[in-house]
Amino acid sequence: MRNARRSVAGTLAAGALALSLAGCGESVEPIERLGRKTTQEVQDEASGAPGPGGSAAPSAPASPSLPPSGGASDEAYRKWGLSRPLEFAPKPAEKPKLPAAPAGKVAVVDRIPVPAGEKVVFLTFDDGAEKDPEFLKMAADLKLPISMFLTDDIASADYGYFQKLRDMGNGSVINNHTLSHPNLRTLPYTTQKREICGQQDHLEQRFGERPRLFRPPYGNYNDDTLRAASECGVSSLVLWRVSMQINNFQYAEGNALKPGDIILAHFRGRSELKGSTETQMTTRMLRHIQDQGFRIGRLEDYV
Repeated sequence: MRNARRSVAGTLAAGALALSLAGCGESVEPIERLGRKTTQEVQDEASGAPGPGGSAAPSAPASPSLPPSGGASDEAYRKWGLSRPLEFAPKPAEKPKLPAAPAGKVAVVDRIPVPAGEKVVFLTFDDGAEKDPEFLKMAADLKLPISMFLTDDIASADYGYFQKLRDMGNGSVINNHTLSHPNLRTLPYTTQKREICGQQDHLEQRFGERPRLFRPPYGNYNDDTLRAASECGVSSLVLWRVSMQINNFQYAEGNALKPGDIILAHFRGRSELKGSTETQMTTRMLRHIQDQGFRIGRLEDYV
């Protein structure tokens, strides 16, 4: 797999890896299929606004700095099923050096190159299907910095929900996940560009800011995707190495989080989470992060 990434076909290998790690649109089983048998589970300790039309786009809020060890009250942690405060990584003095993007293409990022001893991971949520008011309360209480990758066909019924999440002061950011969630690798360049640029335009009009980050549905992309994203004003294509299932993490390699891991989760409700709520799933995810001794960083401070 590593050799494949080094080859010219690296983009395809990364896309296949991403798809195997429960990419958007796939079912949410406790253990989903992987391209190779490297999946391990983390022990589960868990128990059981205006739409896109109308008013002018609001300006994006200034990004706050994350506190070094949280900022919510003890009552908030207990309320959401955590035994101790979350820890947050402060904004780095300078961004890590990422692989350079080829000419006319965007860079591909699937893990942030932080120093080995810097135990920080990043929360990303995709699609925008579930719009649970309780999750808004949870994110506000726990001060979660969430990188949202929104699909227009899925999220636009209530973009106001995601605006509230962005504007609550935690550093959450709205990013691009295409207009209609297609498998971009199967589409010609012009169609891929329409999917990416079209959502860039929608999000800029609705939220007042053109996203810098883009995630391809299912993690699937090719050279045309990288060229189209660059043409649309994207700076980085963001994948992941860890995905949150209903109860446990699923890993691309090994059986534990690694420094700089980007964690994939989804805005999903009971029907897709087999009776669990989005807040219950998120509590399990946060417990696993704590149990492995990691802090939470804001992805956009590093990319």
